[in-house]
Amino acid sequence: MAEELHFGRAAMRLYISQPSLSHQIRKLEETLETPLFVRSSRRVQLTAAGRTLAKEAPIALAALEQAVQLTRRVGSGIVTTIRLGYTPVTGFDTLKTLLTALQEEHPDVTVNPQELFSAEIPGRLCDGDLDLGLALSPPPVDGVAGEILRREPISALLCDSQRLAEAPKIPVAELRDETLLLFPRRLAPMYYDGIIAACRQAGFEPEVRAFEDPPLSAMLARLASRGEIGLAPTSLAEHVAKSNTSIVVREVVDPSIRADLSILWPTNDLAPALAAVLDTARRCAQRNGWLGGSPIT
Repeated sequence: MAEELHFGRAAMRLYISQPSLSHQIRKLEETLETPLFVRSSRRVQLTAAGRTLAKEAPIALAALEQAVQLTRRVGSGIVTTIRLGYTPVTGFDTLKTLLTALQEEHPDVTVNPQELFSAEIPGRLCDGDLDLGLALSPPPVDGVAGEILRREPISALLCDSQRLAEAPKIPVAELRDETLLLFPRRLAPMYYDGIIAACRQAGFEPEVRAFEDPPLSAMLARLASRGEIGLAPTSLAEHVAKSNTSIVVREVVDPSIRADLSILWPTNDLAPALAAVLDTARRCAQRNGWLGGSPIT
């Protein structure tokens, strides 16, 4: 009608009767509580409100159509965008491997990764800000389901000049007289508490220093200058050590401490596409031996 400015011609284009068209326009004006057309015996003109609606309606309709199509595609599992929150620990190995597998198996799925601390991820899932999470030893949270995706030992990072650097592996008890460098507890409370509990089980209260700066810059500087021993999941420790030839990695021997990386998702809605991504993550873990088995070659 806005294009024709003539009730008869507009009705013909819409394949409806002129009275029906007039009735629908009146109902629309009543709903909007404003006239859209100025009618006279000689011509029909758009009001200012009518011109605004004529300009904005196609945009709104296009957005609605896009939303409908996206909803159908997400529901069918054909394509979607996955908002993935991941802890920095995963950023050097696990995340890269997982994204590569997803690209191979689900090229139509777009993953938007966001780096967060482990303690933040469950809450963001509950709030609907994320679809999936990769968190280190996350606490149980109502409304969030999860399973362990990768289980790995804790390793020590230390200068090659330190006495413990000569040992192929380091029992926890040998850390008694050392200053330990750890992530702040608030970033991954259960991971932190597990290390402290293992030290106490070995008969000593550890001396702990936390660092707030990015791991690569802060950890390497402090290991070299202060003689501290950094404790981190082995995959991260090995990546950090590559950046400095004077830093060595030694596995910490204690069956009670490990780094459990979990994949998390909201329990209220597991769409087909999200379920497919989870299946890929499980296969990725199996292929790479992340849960203790041998990697599949």
